[in-house]
Amino acid sequence: RDFNERCAQCSEVNWGLTDGGRYYCRSCHNVTERTREVVNTDFITNSRVQTISKGSRKQEKNDGGCEWYVCEGFQLVLKKQAEALEALGVCPQMKDEILCNFWRCYLQKSKQAYCKRPAAETVKGLSACESSTDVDSDPERPSLLHLLSLSESEGDLQTDCSFASSVSKVSESTSVYSGSVDGSLYLMKNQKEKLRMTMPMTLSFCYMALLWLREPITLSELLRFVVEGHIPYLNVFQHFPEKMKLCGLDLRIFCVESWPVYEEVFNKMHELAAFLDLPRFPDITDSCFLHPDMLCMKYLMEANLPDELHNWTCRVVKKIGIGEVDFLTLMPGNKSTRKVKYDVLAAAVIVVVLKLLFLLDDHYEWLLSEFAEERNKNNTEGGPYFEFKKWYEVVKQSLDVEQKKLDEERAKYLWRCEKPLFYSVKNKSKVLKRRQMVVNLQNQFGKLSGSVRRAEKPNPSSFQLSWSEENTDGSCFHGHSLKGVLQEKCGLLTAMNPDYWLCTVKLCNEKLCGHLAHYREVEFPQSYHFVLGLFSFLLRIQPSYIHDEVCMIEHKLFNKKLYKKLKYNTVLRK
Repeated sequence: RDFNERCAQCSEVNWGLTDGGRYYCRSCHNVTERTREVVNTDFITNSRVQTISKGSRKQEKNDGGCEWYVCEGFQLVLKKQAEALEALGVCPQMKDEILCNFWRCYLQKSKQAYCKRPAAETVKGLSACESSTDVDSDPERPSLLHLLSLSESEGDLQTDCSFASSVSKVSESTSVYSGSVDGSLYLMKNQKEKLRMTMPMTLSFCYMALLWLREPITLSELLRFVVEGHIPYLNVFQHFPEKMKLCGLDLRIFCVESWPVYEEVFNKMHELAAFLDLPRFPDITDSCFLHPDMLCMKYLMEANLPDELHNWTCRVVKKIGIGEVDFLTLMPGNKSTRKVKYDVLAAAVIVVVLKLLFLLDDHYEWLLSEFAEERNKNNTEGGPYFEFKKWYEVVKQSLDVEQKKLDEERAKYLWRCEKPLFYSVKNKSKVLKRRQMVVNLQNQFGKLSGSVRRAEKPNPSSFQLSWSEENTDGSCFHGHSLKGVLQEKCGLLTAMNPDYWLCTVKLCNEKLCGHLAHYREVEFPQSYHFVLGLFSFLLRIQPSYIHDEVCMIEHKLFNKKLYKKLKYNTVLRK
């Protein structure tokens, strides 16, 4: 009765109202942008309040999309990553119990859900918008989400409609375009006030859940699976439902154009654990995969080193106490304990053992190799003596091939995803046309050149370098003996080498400069640098981080001698 305009399509005057309060033509079913003026006198006496009804939060927009929030996007990313880990053999308990509880706790702590008031920044943003209306804000209104589960297939989160409507007003009032409701507000948040969610933090969540379950996956393996494409991370937004339109500022949040960095994911995981006030993690005992004794065995096999070295790594671990439960178990928020990088620690133990036996000074190890070579010529019984020189040549050749292959794959990687992206509505049509043109040209040139399609990604494996003892070319050193570098003294096998050189005499303050010691290749022997480079490739981290752990182990191992030396030097100076 109140709306008498003719329909723009059929010129009829026969209007009805949708559930969202909009007018639609009963004759041709055309829906207009006009909404009904609502008169409500229930909650304010003798006053007439005009409100614009936005309908349900999940009501479709003109472009076929629906209203969604940034936290919903991250929830979908976590869900895809958890499913990928589950497909790799991780315990199914991880997704719906451990990771889901961590995520819910984060939303509550960051005041995005499960709280009575929205985050402070959101309240400030809404106050300016709501002050211009006649409707008073409800102080007891839920902030954003009521229910949340990582098992929800479409990221469908039940939200408070009135709050969603208010956030939509703020989002629409800004000049910056985004597909999500709170994309612009999300980027305006103060990072110091709380831990803002980012794409690298999704991997921190996954690693935290894996560590809680003590799963046999280290952080370096997790990041390698990401780079190899077994775990969604790069261009993961392509898996978003069609109704969740991603554009504008959303690309700055979800679009990743760099490989995940070990240190960033590791540090964010510890910040997350402290932010969530998590209790002490389950104990890392000697039967766990993350224990140094277990990881040393794995890396000795992958580095093609003799099995007998494992006895020496276990002796070093026991002597300096880095295999103790209290040292290895994560205690969030405890600043007195050191943050343990399990994979880097195990690699550093192997490097220290190699220095103890072979010195790695570009001289002593080659003398031992010549001695072992002579003994192998006359040796007819037992296993062959380990030759460092031969091992170096075999491993270096394989390492160079794998490194070259890795560099080529990274150089050829296509950072642009198949799904077109656009930063504004104005450029959407241009981007779609340009993308379609590129695809057509690629298909035509591919047919003309007869180019072969990219090979499918290989199956995930814990080992990057494999060595078989069945090979007759002698390229496997697992069964080789260390008799050439050991001597028996008082019933115990000790190293023939009586000397040892320290990487550094005094450690730096890790909190100030970020490293315990500074590493420059030109200042150290080439043999030492090669061993660091080998484990740097296996762990996909910088050699300087392994060097830090080596320095830490050395100072624990030679603490008494270092203390006496420093004390003696101090006396001489006086």
